[in-house]
Amino acid sequence: MTSPLSSRHRSKAPPPGDTGQEALYLRSLSDRQVQISIKLRDGETVRGWIEYFDDAMVRLTREGHPNLFIYKHQIRSISEAGRKHAPRREGASETIGDGAAS
Repeated sequence: MTSPLSSRHRSKAPPPGDTGQEALYLRSLSDRQVQISIKLRDGETVRGWIEYFDDAMVRLTREGHPNLFIYKHQIRSISEAGRKHAPRREGASETIGDGAAS
């Protein structure tokens, strides 16, 4: 004779391995070009915005620094930094400083 608890325990299915929510979230960050902080497993934090991602990695684009391809298994957490990255315009020159003539 089996107890009701053991039959209930056997019928419980494991959670799905992939719900698709990760891809939706990364696509949202990429489309909106939100500034993010990625904390890596070794404790280092890098900042930029996601320009591309696939099943194994993300491409982090950074202003003034080399772009990074980061394997997902090396990522501890991703958090939004809050401000939107201003898209680059072709032919636009960047101004450094306050623009005052010397």
